[in-house]
Amino acid sequence: MKVIVLNSAAQVGEEVGKIFCDEVNAKHNAVLGLATGASPIPTYEYMTEQYRSGKVSFKDVRTFNLDEYCDLPKNHPNSFYSFMEKNLFSKVDIKPENVNFLDGNVEPVAESARYAQAIKNVGGIDIQLLGIGRNGHIGFNEPNEAFELGTHCVDLKEETIEANKRFFDGNADLVPKQAYTMGIKTIMQARKVLMVANGKGKADIVKKAFFGPVTPESPPASCRCTPTSFWSRRGSPERDLICGGTLQ
Repeated sequence: MKVIVLNSAAQVGEEVGKIFCDEVNAKHNAVLGLATGASPIPTYEYMTEQYRSGKVSFKDVRTFNLDEYCDLPKNHPNSFYSFMEKNLFSKVDIKPENVNFLDGNVEPVAESARYAQAIKNVGGIDIQLLGIGRNGHIGFNEPNEAFELGTHCVDLKEETIEANKRFFDGNADLVPKQAYTMGIKTIMQARKVLMVANGKGKADIVKKAFFGPVTPESPPASCRCTPTSFWSRRGSPERDLICGGTLQ
């Protein structure tokens, strides 16, 4: 596991963006696991810049997003589909049919199974991008989520709803109360995992996540599942977990 500490969100975006672009240039049909929120935006800006300068093409890339709200129309301005369209997909040459999202308006068990099978059908995710919430949630996996969970539907905690209300005109009542998310098991099956954390507000949770004990109750349940501690029990030791962030 590598922990990379940089001085600005822009530097983090460039560092992580380079890793993603290198992955795509090495494998033109790479499978990318993508995340939403403020932390990944500089990464998507860098990827867009590289595409516009002719240094990378995403035309054969397949993507799977980490999560999506339940009961929110796909084209709602605050859906994660809309976020990705705004911040990356509309700016590069990725094909719409190669973009994969969870459908928050479909029955949970069937939709979770469909998404898991779709990831399996393309041979798994090559590189997964993550952020981390102030309480330690990754995707919508809260700190007490079991390590073994695959894609599933979750009830959002009040602190997560409170943190996301800024995207809904500051009104917590407008924030969906459930969401679909890749589970810990699904995330850690990616061949490479990169986590981004920016700002002083994330310093405490990063310290707990990377230097505290690894239990389902620790924040978060997923990010300290290193290649040796998590994957050695599952026969897949060749995974990287990289955290970059401006934590000062």
